[in-house]
Amino acid sequence: MGYEERAFEVDPLQEGPQAGPSWASSRWPVTDPAAGDDLTRALDPMALKQEIAKAAKAAGAPMDEAALEAAAGASIRAMLLVRTYRVRGHLAADLDPLGLARQELPADISPEYHGFTGPDLDKKVFLGGTLGLQWATPREIVGVLQKNYCGKVGLEYMHISDVEERKFLQDRIEGGDKNIDFTPNGKKAILAAVVRGEQYEKFLGKKYVGTKRFGLDGGESMIPALEAVIKYGGQLGVREIIYGMAHRGRLNVLANVLAKPYRVIFHEFSGGSANPEDVGGSGDVKYHLGTSTDREFDGIKVHMSLQPNPSHLETVDPVVLGKTRAQQAFREDIGPGKHKQVLPILIHGDAAFAGQGIVWECFGFSGVKGYNTGGCIHFIINNQIGFTTSPQFSRGSPYPSDVAKGVQAPIIHVNGDDPEAVTFACKLAIDYRQKFGRDVVVDMWCYRRFGHNEGDEPSFTQPLMYARIKQHPPVSEIYARRLVDQGVIDRNWKGENEDRFTATLEAEFEAAKSYKANEADWFGGRWSGLNKPADPVTARRNVPTGIDQKRFDALGRTLTTVPEDLTIHKTLGRVIDAKRQMFAEGEGFDWATGEALAFGSLLTEGFNVRLSGQDSGRGTFSQRHAVWVDQTSERKYVPLTTLPHGKFEVHDSPLSEYGVLGFEYGYASADPKTLVLWEAQFGDFANGAQIVIDQYIAASEAKWLRANGLVLLLPHGYEGQGPEHSSARLERYLQLCAEDNIQVCNVTSPANYFHVLRRQMQRPFRKPLIIMTPKSLLRHPLAKSKASDFVGEGHFMRILSDLNPAPDADTRRVVLCSGKVAYDLIEARDAAGISDVQIIRLEQLYPFPGEPLALRLSRMANLEEVVWCQEEPKNNGAWFFVEPLIEEALKAAGSKVKRARYAGRSAAASPATGLAKRHAAEQAALISNALSLSVRGELRRTKKKA
Repeated sequence: MGYEERAFEVDPLQEGPQAGPSWASSRWPVTDPAAGDDLTRALDPMALKQEIAKAAKAAGAPMDEAALEAAAGASIRAMLLVRTYRVRGHLAADLDPLGLARQELPADISPEYHGFTGPDLDKKVFLGGTLGLQWATPREIVGVLQKNYCGKVGLEYMHISDVEERKFLQDRIEGGDKNIDFTPNGKKAILAAVVRGEQYEKFLGKKYVGTKRFGLDGGESMIPALEAVIKYGGQLGVREIIYGMAHRGRLNVLANVLAKPYRVIFHEFSGGSANPEDVGGSGDVKYHLGTSTDREFDGIKVHMSLQPNPSHLETVDPVVLGKTRAQQAFREDIGPGKHKQVLPILIHGDAAFAGQGIVWECFGFSGVKGYNTGGCIHFIINNQIGFTTSPQFSRGSPYPSDVAKGVQAPIIHVNGDDPEAVTFACKLAIDYRQKFGRDVVVDMWCYRRFGHNEGDEPSFTQPLMYARIKQHPPVSEIYARRLVDQGVIDRNWKGENEDRFTATLEAEFEAAKSYKANEADWFGGRWSGLNKPADPVTARRNVPTGIDQKRFDALGRTLTTVPEDLTIHKTLGRVIDAKRQMFAEGEGFDWATGEALAFGSLLTEGFNVRLSGQDSGRGTFSQRHAVWVDQTSERKYVPLTTLPHGKFEVHDSPLSEYGVLGFEYGYASADPKTLVLWEAQFGDFANGAQIVIDQYIAASEAKWLRANGLVLLLPHGYEGQGPEHSSARLERYLQLCAEDNIQVCNVTSPANYFHVLRRQMQRPFRKPLIIMTPKSLLRHPLAKSKASDFVGEGHFMRILSDLNPAPDADTRRVVLCSGKVAYDLIEARDAAGISDVQIIRLEQLYPFPGEPLALRLSRMANLEEVVWCQEEPKNNGAWFFVEPLIEEALKAAGSKVKRARYAGRSAAASPATGLAKRHAAEQAALISNALSLSVRGELRRTKKKA
């Protein structure tokens, strides 16, 4: 495919056509759920009678019209009985191992409800192949349906509109011959996995008494089930699995599914760590950590990784999906019929799955351009309790999984005391996912043998449940007894396996005492060649980021050439004409053009660029226009996709901050060669993603030794538009700054924005970058750059001097500031005719540019005052962060000025006023304060100068 062709695609990664039918008609056709399946005959009695007559004649028992009428009526009622079981049979399934939540058979799935009573229960009824039967009595039909839908597995799938998907699930669960069965060796393997899970928890409880581990006790059937996903997934094309899960059972999954060495886990339990003193970082508790490994089944190797996550239980969900998407892109596994090689598996608690909105945000990615991963397997460890809260008090729906119906995901409820049933459920899940590329949920009902953690006393709040649990045998005992009865194992088999495995654990426990952590694997795989910066603060971290003239000119042509067959909006035409003039004259480059030059130049150097946000294609302020839409056909043209070497993606995201930012963080964690940017529609919208910012972006390197180069673009600036969209809460990011964890910038020129974006990829390390992006500066006449600012040996400037600076020797006052207010200060100073004040912009606030600032101040021998000026209220913005750092810079400069003075708004509960006049008065006052002007005096000086 040529580059010109690729530019016209809706997605450079070929997920779908440019424009297509509506959501309802293309993805989930709106049809009668019965239409197209084997119950359609019930909608056409005449055709049904003909089918019965033909079948009766073939059987040598022809029927007259009255008999046919009666047989058709009975057949329709029987088929409606089948349909009712398909829809509601799961409500009567044997799901609860404790027997506390067993529901009575709903009245409408009884044969009597459908008119079969007395002798009718044993009269043959025509089914025509439904349930794999031609003729059957209602009693036989109910027997089959009870086994299929009301046993240890309860399937919910009739909410799915797609007939093929429903038929696929029916074929695997429905019929008299459908039994959950494994070979004798398969049963032994399942029991062995359950034994490993149980004995591992017991061993930890014995060796580390009183230590929290959030054990799997009661849910051990998950271990063989997850192994089945690896094995059967590999046979179906899966080559990589990315897991995300909360605390419960995490250590067990690490050890017995992902094969993390037992000695390493024991080493961590004993107070050692693979994190802090050994390899750097602050570390984290054991049940937050991840790992990666390879496992092989039947000659097929599958790479697996478990993502570290915080105690915000479901936060890891979008991170896993974003990383999955990145890995699929690496494998060229994105597009129609693809998404087969990389599988996301999310393991949830029941209360969190139902209670956390991020779960729905992630379901919302299902099938969405730019975010689709080809379906995720969701595995719910349904303990039937959340901390101390019973289900009836934590949700209003029958199951925690009901939210999944919003994307028509099939839901497989299963009894956790039946390891074969749980393993079958996971086999069915991976089979469905690989075929249809859609989400699927396995809801395993189990229990917590101990409390929320091993030091908890659950009988305080659930005395009846825990009285039952104390009497309830473990999963291995129940299943072993069953296999003994079947003759699969003898009575000694289980005990012998327990002894062997315990001996292995003892040996590993001893080996842990001498275990030494290896060098951290920060920079393996695709991170090879990158490293942790040796010097956290000095100018040596800046690198040349200018481009040559030839590339600059070529990018100008790309950004200003409209294909002949594309009818663009007339306003966009004027925007492109203005860009063409910029490149012709070599000056007047605005913010959006500087950004496009950064993106385009990185693409031509082989990097990829991925930008997402709620209006990122056009730009919230109609400034970007990365996507040109044909006004006659709505065909989309993306100029940057015509460039060679790298791939450019821009996605108008779902209306989500928490989920999308987590997704992009996950993407950036997997791919350091892609510039990944998330843009908030307004900067304060990032508040909705604060958990991702706090727990991942700011802390993941320290906690988990995981670098990340994600860029956050947060529109920020006080233009009198009210409290909601003025502030991106700069102070919050600065409060998070420590140990060289992130970068915080408030950039004021298009060229400097160009350089900071390019610097993000050109340096040999990655750090998250938070940029306070402008609103009014997008088109401000002073916020312009020249062609020479982009070309040559230029680099990002951490501080920018005045546009019209006073001579250093004449400077009596320096006003330090950051962001848009600099231009307000410059205009007011020049209008007032002041000649002894310099305005210096701090373009990077963290890491703080102390040494260039000190050098700059040291040149001003007659300096008498330093002022910090900001638009934000005093308790917001950068003041409390920069004040001591400015003092250090003054000291380093040898200045007689000891500290800065504050000029800005007073402390306030709200970020900004909602009254335009009040805003204007406050803005004038803070400018006058910074320059020691009265408003009246300023006007006099302005008139005098004129």
